[in-house]
Amino acid sequence: MASVQFDILQRPDFAMLRVQLEAGQRIYAEPSAMATMDGGIALKAGFKGGLLGSVGRALSGESMVMNTFTGTGEIMLAPGAAGDVIHYPLRGGQLMLQRGAYLAHSEGVEIGAKWGGARGFFSGQGLILLRAEGAGDVFFSTYGAVLELDVASDGLLVDTGYVAAFEDTLSYEVSVLPGLGLGGRAKAFFFGGEGLVVRFRGQGKVWVQTRTVNPFLSWAYPYRPVKRRD
Repeated sequence: MASVQFDILQRPDFAMLRVQLEAGQRIYAEPSAMATMDGGIALKAGFKGGLLGSVGRALSGESMVMNTFTGTGEIMLAPGAAGDVIHYPLRGGQLMLQRGAYLAHSEGVEIGAKWGGARGFFSGQGLILLRAEGAGDVFFSTYGAVLELDVASDGLLVDTGYVAAFEDTLSYEVSVLPGLGLGGRAKAFFFGGEGLVVRFRGQGKVWVQTRTVNPFLSWAYPYRPVKRRD
């Protein structure tokens, strides 16, 4: 397994990933993630996984372009949202990432798109996934802190907006929250995602973030500056 030397700083609210690259190593990251890097590090931007893979990442809410860092020295990577950074060592399996969660990965890992179902496509908070597979290091971020949960035998329901990542050993389906009326079900399917949940079954881990964007925007909306008319 290709592995890099790293540590995660300023957890859990404003986490940053620090990677120490050695000669011959590479780290791949989102274009906006680089905060600092030593002079011995070289940056190259481009498509990874071919045009089809790049388009798939774009449809999943990520950038088509991926930055490749090589050389010897230290690089600091920071996610866009305020929250935590999690390391997951892939050993030949797959890790599913919610859109916006991907931060970086080492050699030996490929990042591609994963169809999340019709409800995920139509919904603003639906499950639109990236798939990390191979053998190496994967780093993903959360909005807020993170809870690592083991799925019990009777399954687990998680609101789509709070799912950060989950292991591929779990089966899943996106559905409307049980108990919603007909009007709420139609709204959840076609608009905004409110009321959509992921039902996980099997054995594996789910990473749940403690915040999601839309409720925060709803909370902040009344406080926005409003231009008064004379």
